Amino acid sequence: MDPVDLPLPVVRRPREGIDARALERDLRSRVDGEVRFDPGTRAMYSTDASNYRQVPIGVVVPRTVDAAREAVAVCRGHGAPLLSRGGGTSLAGECCNAAVVLDWTKYCNRLISVDVRNRRCVVEPGIVLDDLNRQLAEHGLMYGPKPATHPNCTIGGMIGNNSCGSTAQAYGKVVDNLHRLEILTYDGVRMWVGRTDDGELRRLTATGGRVGELYRGMAALRDRYADLVRERYPDIPRRVSGYNLDSLLPEHGFDVAGLLTGSESTLVTVLHAELELVPVPRHSALVVLGYEDICLPPTMFPPSSDTSRRPWKESTTNWSTSNRRSTSTPTR
Repeated sequence: MDPVDLPLPVVRRPREGIDARALERDLRSRVDGEVRFDPGTRAMYSTDASNYRQVPIGVVVPRTVDAAREAVAVCRGHGAPLLSRGGGTSLAGECCNAAVVLDWTKYCNRLISVDVRNRRCVVEPGIVLDDLNRQLAEHGLMYGPKPATHPNCTIGGMIGNNSCGSTAQAYGKVVDNLHRLEILTYDGVRMWVGRTDDGELRRLTATGGRVGELYRGMAALRDRYADLVRERYPDIPRRVSGYNLDSLLPEHGFDVAGLLTGSESTLVTVLHAELELVPVPRHSALVVLGYEDICLPPTMFPPSSDTSRRPWKESTTNWSTSNRRSTSTPTR
């Protein structure tokens, strides 16, 4: 195989010697929310559900999405790195870093709207999954992905992680259940992103300013590496590692929201999410299988993954047409 000439990574390092006191002062004066730079708070936010520990510069708990946007602007002015945090249920240190931590859970946790007919809803990133599903239940709908930490994990964190959980065999990952994202870049661009048809992509790449620059860059990345992505990306239902470059392929609709899902707050700050919902199953059951030998389960699993024999298919009408990755993820 011929070597591949990969581009050098773009690394934006914070300015040396960030003045934490000046940063705290400006955040307090400009941000509607709680600004916490005390040692106790920094210690609490230095870890998540993992064994990793990174003491943050400080913590901001915005009262509104616009307040979070202002916090990003203040941090940009000081050259301070940012990290969005949800329920802190991450198992690999994703929620801790030497940065300003934005905690969305206390205030930015609302269900904004529900579109029952199209099975969609718009939420703020701090809403907890179980809280969301309780509010959706009156409409006979729910959000499909269900990590083990569903009583505590937030939708924003699930987007950052590209979560799936025990229902992945039925509904797939977050990237398979996401319509659009409202995002904010570090340099202040705020926009909604999602699937982009050819006409819209041509319009956006021809646009001046930062938006046009971003879309031209993503289109160039797709054009250069599309064949390699098709060839080398593993075609497995629960692939959640790395950036979802395959979301930019034409067959996936140049889905920028899909690209950003799983990026763990390294690319943008998520302000709102428009989710794709599924009907609440009429019945649920737990099946426990016992084996005498640990080598036996893999040989017996494929029959149980036949979606045509699954009871929830009865309550998820036209599921294959509403799921854009149904052909590559046959276990839904």
